[in-house]
Amino acid sequence: MARSDQSQSSVNALRGSLTDVGSIKVGHFARKSRDWLTGTTVILAPLGATAGVDVRGGGPGTRETDLLRPENLIQKVHAIVLSGGSAYGLASAQGVMEFLEETGCGFSVGKDPSWVVPIVPGAVIFDLGRGGKFANRPDSTFGYRAAKLAKTFSSDVGCVGAGLGARSGGLKGGLGMASTRLDDGHVVSALAVVNSIGSLINPDTCLPWHESATRLRRPNVSDRRTLRDYLSALATPIATIDGSQTTSSQTISSQTASLNTTIGAVATNLRLSKSECSKFAAVAHDGLARAVRPAHLMNDGDTIFGLSVGPGDLVLSENEPIFSDPVGRPALLNKVLAAGADMFAQACTEAILRASSCGGMLSYRELCPSAFVSQ
Repeated sequence: MARSDQSQSSVNALRGSLTDVGSIKVGHFARKSRDWLTGTTVILAPLGATAGVDVRGGGPGTRETDLLRPENLIQKVHAIVLSGGSAYGLASAQGVMEFLEETGCGFSVGKDPSWVVPIVPGAVIFDLGRGGKFANRPDSTFGYRAAKLAKTFSSDVGCVGAGLGARSGGLKGGLGMASTRLDDGHVVSALAVVNSIGSLINPDTCLPWHESATRLRRPNVSDRRTLRDYLSALATPIATIDGSQTTSSQTISSQTASLNTTIGAVATNLRLSKSECSKFAAVAHDGLARAVRPAHLMNDGDTIFGLSVGPGDLVLSENEPIFSDPVGRPALLNKVLAAGADMFAQACTEAILRASSCGGMLSYRELCPSAFVSQ
């Protein structure tokens, strides 16, 4: 079995946050005001994090993902940016780079310690126009402010950061997180921004496809009818006085929402290589497909990053203890990969359950209040 290098977070109680793995921070900045409904979420790794990525959607919007290929030079990232604004929202990463440069954090490119290039991959969701004005979308100031607001422990979920303008299967989308501890003490966590074409809700039961950390029961008959009627109305033309048909504002909103994406990250405090981080991200897509049905369509841009903040550097050597057991190492990785898929599915589900209605999009919580068990 691999050596168990554990961060301080592994001995503390988990709080269902991506930051439970330690050594990373999460920050959000968003604008919810007249003509605005969008935001940016930043995952900061001040000490650097080994990273990989897996892109499954047919319409991704990404930045610097080629750097994460195992054969390429860069070994550590300093932040991951998740943002609204579609391709325009990739500009938010510039603000994160500016913030990191000010703190001296980045890839060294000269003798002067201040000569650094922060490595900041990112991905975006489509939420253009959902606040009312197409031109209102995240720019570099969003990234800078989100990075400045990043906290060692972040519990903010629902309509925050990149999840503010999200929509999922006709319901209000959002941002969710989840975490778990393996039996050897290592922690695996996830953060998901759910803005999917597919739905997280089983139409038969009116409950999420995947189990959640939130206690639920089957909604009552009235709430089930309300939910089904609402979703049906989104795609139903309405008749005008002269007998012709037109679409309601909700239907128009549904059509523009066909440009979608679920993005996010899985993280662990187990030391992983770049190749293993890419596999970590790839298997996390299994969790996405469990929670969101269907997923990975042509208009989706589904992208997941895999992060390792395990202490030290992974030395690819036959003398390295972590590689000395060809059986134990894969067995440990299997546990991490499986947990990553489970946590990403749970994070997706929490994103929908914790979202609140806004921007003319109704939330699951508002439509099916009877599903929620009093704590």
